[in-house]
Amino acid sequence: DKLVTGVQTCTLPICDELLAFIKESSTPVGKREIARAFHIKGDQRIELKQLLRDLRDSGEIAADRAKTFKDPKALTDITVLEITRVDADGHLLATPRRHDEEKDGPPPRIEIAAHGNKGPAPAVGDRVLASLKRRGKTTYEARIIRRLGSGPKKILGLYDEPDGGSGIGRVTPTDRKLRREFDVRAADKNGARPGDIVWIEEAGGELSRRARVLERIGPMSDPRTVSLISIAANDIPVDFPEAAAHEAAQAKAAPLGHRLDLRKVPLVTIDGEDARDFDDAVFAEPDRDHPGGWHLYVAIADVSWYVRHDKPLDRAAYRRGTSVYFPDRVVPMLPEELSNGWCSLVPREDRPVLVAEMWIDGEGHLKKHRFHRAMMHSAARLTYNRVQRAADGYPDAEIAPLMGSVIEPLYGAFRTLLAAREKRGALDLDLPERLVKLGDDGRIAEIGVRERLDSHKLIEEFMVLANVAAAQALEHRQMPCMYRVHDQPDLAKLEALREFLGTLGIPLPAGPRLRPADLNRFLQGVADKPVTRLVNETVLRSQSQAVYSPDNLGHFGLALPRYAHFTSPIRRYPDLIVHRALIAAYGLGDGGLSEADKGRFAEFGEHLSMCERRAVMAERGAMDRYVAAYMAAHVGATFPGRVTSVTRFGLFVSLDGTGADGLVPIRDLGQEFFRHDEGRQLLIGERTGENYGLGDKVRVKLLEADAATGGLLFDLVDVVERVERVALPRRRPGREAAGPRRHVAHRKGPRDKRSRRRK
Repeated sequence: DKLVTGVQTCTLPICDELLAFIKESSTPVGKREIARAFHIKGDQRIELKQLLRDLRDSGEIAADRAKTFKDPKALTDITVLEITRVDADGHLLATPRRHDEEKDGPPPRIEIAAHGNKGPAPAVGDRVLASLKRRGKTTYEARIIRRLGSGPKKILGLYDEPDGGSGIGRVTPTDRKLRREFDVRAADKNGARPGDIVWIEEAGGELSRRARVLERIGPMSDPRTVSLISIAANDIPVDFPEAAAHEAAQAKAAPLGHRLDLRKVPLVTIDGEDARDFDDAVFAEPDRDHPGGWHLYVAIADVSWYVRHDKPLDRAAYRRGTSVYFPDRVVPMLPEELSNGWCSLVPREDRPVLVAEMWIDGEGHLKKHRFHRAMMHSAARLTYNRVQRAADGYPDAEIAPLMGSVIEPLYGAFRTLLAAREKRGALDLDLPERLVKLGDDGRIAEIGVRERLDSHKLIEEFMVLANVAAAQALEHRQMPCMYRVHDQPDLAKLEALREFLGTLGIPLPAGPRLRPADLNRFLQGVADKPVTRLVNETVLRSQSQAVYSPDNLGHFGLALPRYAHFTSPIRRYPDLIVHRALIAAYGLGDGGLSEADKGRFAEFGEHLSMCERRAVMAERGAMDRYVAAYMAAHVGATFPGRVTSVTRFGLFVSLDGTGADGLVPIRDLGQEFFRHDEGRQLLIGERTGENYGLGDKVRVKLLEADAATGGLLFDLVDVVERVERVALPRRRPGREAAGPRRHVAHRKGPRDKRSRRRK
């Protein structure tokens, strides 16, 4: 092939081949190695020299004094790293100390070698000088040359001045696991005022109580600060880089081009009352060729048209990985120009979509499918409540004309899919979702349970079907797939579940491998018993964690052999990867999966699973703090509740109604030693045999509610009803018969409130 350089036309290999050779080499290469690899001889060497100079000047490659060439983003052989985390396989991972993610994109994967390192074993937070060896295009192995120490540890906490402005402030960490407070001198408080949430760093080493304030987050008196604590504590990116924001602002309507025109198909969106973005639309009609079957469309916003590989917007979205939802705000994965604009399927406007067109038979089996890039025109923006009322016979004025053409066919297809779900035995846990409503002042006004409607289930079943079709399509076309995998329960967790249920007289089917249908059968057997919620929650805790992976392990909970996430690319980056793979697989134009990304799916899965866990932790932390702030007005009151966890240091109790969770410390349970029986989830008194266990109904008194940490502290008032358990064995004489003396509960009585904090 011929290539036009800045000065002449040369007859050398095209740039892509040459660049790939240089960038994928594990070591820098010189002109001699390049000439040998591409069989360049004679006068072509002059052309090669000019081409390499042009590529160097354009920034495509980097050159050093030894006249060798490499990827400009490749790391130097010896560099300073910061050890950031441990992955699921136990590998220590590090990032370059000076890596700029907004400018340079996601950092490469750097694994610390397990052997051959010098000095003491490294840990998360350490800075090290290391030699790097390239293992792949974006992966390295590092061997530590020297440990450089740990960087100052940042801690989030609540600033106060307990001595009334004496010059020394005090910071109490918002993380309940950090049990010490820090002193802040007047010169180090950086404008912090009592009641502020602040970032601090230790000023005198790990053994010192001194710290300096780095940044103010906001006053704890402002309800909006509750979410800010979780955002800061979990390092959730909030502001978009200028280049990414500019790219989103420049977005405009996508052309029809070669897209399938579905603008006359009455696709509708069905979402919550307060939804602001609409990324999926649905339509169903009877399959004319197969009586009893259905023809379905699931149309998803074509985010890949706007978010292109390795552009600033793509790098920002990948770093976030997912949108994060709080009671008072959303931290979106994409800027609002896209998430609420061009990628939102707003009613009566043309929008580009990626469509799963599917056919199911009368038993709900997916018979065939295909994917299109299309243009749609939403017929209506509907809500779950309105659609449910319409299905129950009370359509409003907007829905009434759509009943025969849209609503009734949707429910017909849904009933078929629901029957198929029940037949295959997808895990069916009855766990009510907590619903929090905020008042005009930004504080919790009401806590209840979210109603579970058939309209919710309808959308879920349509989305599940589209996700299955996406995974099947990528497998069939031999394209990499980012699966959503949910492995079978761990054997140890399964045995613990079997042992615990045995104490309730509930037999769990024997065998090392259970099917979801096996669990469903015994869940149905306890559906009308007092322990039903307890059993459902215990089964949930026994499950493996769902993750993203290029290796298909199936989805245990849904009882599906393959499953991917396709339906929410506005808020989940894995879905965007699946969209790009489908576009490449079907040859649907620009924005498909790049060649560079096809080999990075394992890295993507690990990063995106981490982003999901980070988001879940942030959302739970914010909810705990909101609830604690709500409960602060009720300190001293008594509430009914239920024991939801039994630990060696006490009982966790969930209050009826609000679902607020708090701790009854073991020291408050009586005047004797208590043994923690982990298998039966009990605390057992060694002298009297009195026991407290999972599921017991209790009354507790609220002693403390700390909005900064989200912690509630209870005092046990009474056990209202104990869960019926298989009779405990009689205690034999002698102290050794009762097991080890692991914990002591002190005599009840009045105590100084301060003595109860963080013991």
